[in-house]
Amino acid sequence: MARPVIITCAVTGSAPSPKLSPHVPVTPEQIANEAIAAAKAGAAVVHIHVRDPKTGGASMEKQYYKEVVERIRADGVDVLINLTSGAGGGYTPSPEDPRRAAPGSNLSAPEKRVEHILELKPDLCSLDVATMNFGEYVFMNIPAHLRRMAEMINSAGVKPEIEVFDTGHVRLACDLIEKGFLKAPVLFQLCLGIPWGAPATTEAMLNLRNMLPAGSLWASFGISRAEFHMAAQAVILGGHVRVGLEDNLYLDRGKLAPGNAPLVQRAIEIVRALGEEPASTVQARQILGLSR
Repeated sequence: MARPVIITCAVTGSAPSPKLSPHVPVTPEQIANEAIAAAKAGAAVVHIHVRDPKTGGASMEKQYYKEVVERIRADGVDVLINLTSGAGGGYTPSPEDPRRAAPGSNLSAPEKRVEHILELKPDLCSLDVATMNFGEYVFMNIPAHLRRMAEMINSAGVKPEIEVFDTGHVRLACDLIEKGFLKAPVLFQLCLGIPWGAPATTEAMLNLRNMLPAGSLWASFGISRAEFHMAAQAVILGGHVRVGLEDNLYLDRGKLAPGNAPLVQRAIEIVRALGEEPASTVQARQILGLSR
């Protein structure tokens, strides 16, 4: 029998990608509409960031999350909602005093980073077990903050998706599991190709997969031109798949994707070409152990 493969669509992200493609959703209405379209195209999970509708830049505004979630739920489409908790982890030191944040830093307390999750109670939320250089700034997630965020996420009855970008991040996640802050079976997202983390290669994916605790659930993605290559590799290695405009703007070489739905459709083609089937939302709930 074919294995059901969960397809997640990351619909917008936080990078300045609206400057590169007019198809990246910015307003809550646009983000919700893209999530709904991705779900109707076959995604079982939609991963949500929000943006400032005026500037297109990343936002932590709870009202924007609320509007996106309400619009998706009001449509009635059956899809699992995954809200990010990654916003609030960015730090750039001031040139004059590295102990002080430069403009653009958004490093926030754990409570601030998950307040929208505690209120809206999505099915899933990301938890980035990673401190790393992220382009030109530091993505900062210290163990004490991760422990506190995990406790609050667990208290809300939301399943965390553990995003890891390199081998040391898996080791830290394993420590959180051993100490009871993450509940098995843990869902991992292996994030590949992000500067300056693990590369988007078969070897990197296999290495990270082999480090996961026995019985873990996992998915993976590669950014930019590696998106579809890594989708295929994840299926071959027994994992699940993520695509979307957060990770890649192109459907083919030189051809911008006109939305998230075509990226989901391409992922479905890949899954089926490899002899498997995209998981329905019902199947995804069963695989992830979600009761609602």
